[in-house]
Amino acid sequence: MMYKLGMPSLSIVMPSMNEEETIRICIEKAQYIFKKYGIEGEIIVADNSSDRTAEIAASMGAKVIGPIKGYGNAYLKGLAEAKGDYIAIADADNTYDLLELDRFLDPLMAGEADFIMGTRLKGEIKAGAMPWLHQYIGNPILTGMLNFLFKTKISDAHCGMRAFTKEALEKMDLKTHGMELASEMVIEAARCGLRIKEVPITYYSRKAPSKLRSFQDGWRHVRFMMLYRPVPFLYIPGAFVFLLGFLITASLLLTNNAAYNRLHSFILGSMLLIIGGQILATGGYMKTYGIIHGMYRDDEKGRKLLSYHSLEKELVGGSLILGSGFIIGLKVAYTWASTGYGTLEEVESAVISMVLAAIGLQLIFAAIFVSVMLLEVDTDW
Repeated sequence: MMYKLGMPSLSIVMPSMNEEETIRICIEKAQYIFKKYGIEGEIIVADNSSDRTAEIAASMGAKVIGPIKGYGNAYLKGLAEAKGDYIAIADADNTYDLLELDRFLDPLMAGEADFIMGTRLKGEIKAGAMPWLHQYIGNPILTGMLNFLFKTKISDAHCGMRAFTKEALEKMDLKTHGMELASEMVIEAARCGLRIKEVPITYYSRKAPSKLRSFQDGWRHVRFMMLYRPVPFLYIPGAFVFLLGFLITASLLLTNNAAYNRLHSFILGSMLLIIGGQILATGGYMKTYGIIHGMYRDDEKGRKLLSYHSLEKELVGGSLILGSGFIIGLKVAYTWASTGYGTLEEVESAVISMVLAAIGLQLIFAAIFVSVMLLEVDTDW
């Protein structure tokens, strides 16, 4: 469709998967919005249907692309095709009322915001539209996590009805292929400094069975936030566990016969040291992945830590720790052999040897793994 000269244009992108019962009414509502504002627009349906959804959409003038598998993929492909000055997105199942798009478009066209979010929790949720697990537990918890981690102030992070300017879309570096795109879009909007506004909407029940997978989709959102913010998820807990293990182990070593008087506490401290080191290493892996894929802008400290020079230091450090454990272990083995392989009296030294060996190996393999991740990346930062 052509856009009228001097008039703002609107693109409406809808992902669809077997929505033949509702796609027609959704397109009719979108066309009504075009007429209401006196603008030319386009409707893009990113489809992965096995029914007549694509056929119906195409017959009504929509641009159908697909088949496209994956919620995030559908939006990435659909948004790439959008040519409008303003872009709106919503599901094709008629759970979002596209006649309410004026609540999104008015502040956008007035220049009051760059990114408009719908909020079902401050609007109206029809009976049976949202499971209680989502409404009262899942959505509030995930939204609260996102607000805390990324300093946003929204009430419904997973509302699928949104609108934004073309310029705002170009600023957001959207990449994810699954349901976590909903979170990524909000995170990117906040990171780019876009003016975000919420408007209350009505949420209706689906005619067809829901395609959401509560726990799997919820975990994908948490995993994505963890990737963007490894410090509160991994670095802080990992450092706490490691430090706690160190304090327990060190304090017991300062006492006499810790292995005999406080054996269980001694083993606990040693385990916490190893677990803490593993959590910190996992945080390092996530940080590496994020830097490689451009998720941390202007993170020069992180880039320096990932240089091959720093990784070589990590290998040396790991080797020294492993070597220390190996030497202590040899001493224990020699003492045990010299006593005729009887009762082992070097429990403390044996435990320390195993802990040092485990931490050293963790450090070495972490350095190797990160180096492999960086093989195809220019690390001359």
